[in-house]
Amino acid sequence: MENMVKEHGTIQIEVVYGLAHKQKLLSLPINQGATVEQGIVESGILSLYPEIDLKENKVGIWNKVVKLSMILSNFDRIEIYRPLIADPKEVRKRRAEKAKLEGRADKTTGGRVNPLAKK
Repeated sequence: MENMVKEHGTIQIEVVYGLAHKQKLLSLPINQGATVEQGIVESGILSLYPEIDLKENKVGIWNKVVKLSMILSNFDRIEIYRPLIADPKEVRKRRAEKAKLEGRADKTTGGRVNPLAKK
């Protein structure tokens, strides 16, 4: 497979964008030396999902956040991340408060209620 890269000057990449209910995966050849941004643009995913804004959305390769200027390698998987709709810390905090109110959590520690503890 490495010979293919050197002979033809192209590499194979994937571009992925996940929504809450589905995921779009595009596989394409691209010129060796291309950047992450070039890979995203050449994939055509920006026309399929106009809500993607490369100034706002973070991108990564194989679950690691990278810059748009990073040079791609053969078989890289570019992932376009959606912004969070809620702060995970706040969601956990609200869930813990609700559990305390419902008696599913210890009022002092916030942890699970010990069923063996004396009342």
